[in-house]
Amino acid sequence: MSILFAILLFSFLIFIHELGHFVAAKRSGVQVNEFAMFMGPAIYKKQVGETLYSIRCIPIGGYCAMEGEDEETDNPRSFQKAAWWKRLIILVAGSAMNFLAGVLIVAVVLFCQPQYASTQIKQVESWSTVGGEAGLQAGDEIVEFNGQRISVQEDFSLATLLLPDGEYDMVVMRNGQRVELENVPMIRQVVEDENGNQSMLYGISFAVRETTPQSVPGRILPTAFNHVKSVIVSLKMLLTGQAGLKDMSGPVGIVQIMSDTAEASGSAAAALVNMLYLGGFIAINLAVMNMLPLPALDGGRVFCLLLTTAAEKITRRKIDPKYEGYLHTVGMVLLLILMAVLLFKDIFVIFAR
Repeated sequence: MSILFAILLFSFLIFIHELGHFVAAKRSGVQVNEFAMFMGPAIYKKQVGETLYSIRCIPIGGYCAMEGEDEETDNPRSFQKAAWWKRLIILVAGSAMNFLAGVLIVAVVLFCQPQYASTQIKQVESWSTVGGEAGLQAGDEIVEFNGQRISVQEDFSLATLLLPDGEYDMVVMRNGQRVELENVPMIRQVVEDENGNQSMLYGISFAVRETTPQSVPGRILPTAFNHVKSVIVSLKMLLTGQAGLKDMSGPVGIVQIMSDTAEASGSAAAALVNMLYLGGFIAINLAVMNMLPLPALDGGRVFCLLLTTAAEKITRRKIDPKYEGYLHTVGMVLLLILMAVLLFKDIFVIFAR
């Protein structure tokens, strides 16, 4: 069931991504030649007006094929003939739909969770370095840490994830008063649980609150943007060498993660909520990653659009879109190679377990 859920999730996210491009193109007056779900040979086709709607046999991907997207054409309703700002909206619309889907999934998950960890400190252990008169106290609500706004507990967890031991500033609400804490020593200690497992902890715990209809709305967007920050942190780790290919996963690896998550859940309902949580993260992850300024991605197309528009304004000469098409073709080949490498890596890891 978790595998089926993952396949349906990916199909849904790809469909709404392409739907974003499709709707934006139609609203902008750009001709859409084909709107396809999945890839490969078509198993269903229907021509409606100028657009061919199709369902294809390989349940991966999909596309919205616009007239003149990567080549010159005389059609006045081609993508290249549209105003630059209309093309920008069309390119961004796919990721915008993924982000919106992620926000909606986050909202569902938050409503389904009976409890949640707040930003209020429940307890500070006696051995913790963050306590004391100049540090955190039970009842404090963290609102800023190291210059970063803390809106949900996950913000604090993410902010301290890769943080080296040291002294950091915080702002807390204490008895209704805003209190600034400076140079608080944040040093992890080795803690062993009853099973002998060791962890590096700061020695603080957060108060758990019951979920109510009133508590959810204010946490939806902060949680969604926490997912965005998680993606940015992951990218920084890749660029700095703190993470590598072994830490990346393709579709097969994500399906396995979802399966493991479902199996570790205490009930079918909990498994569904946990997989939905991953689904929301994946949706927002796709929205952010797809807007990176890399060839073949929408972000790369946006970058090229802004660059060529500025160049054409300055030189008064039209740049042949075929050159951009070559660039994106190379980018797509490299992207497919990366996906193939991740596919074989994920399969190897599964069989090696």
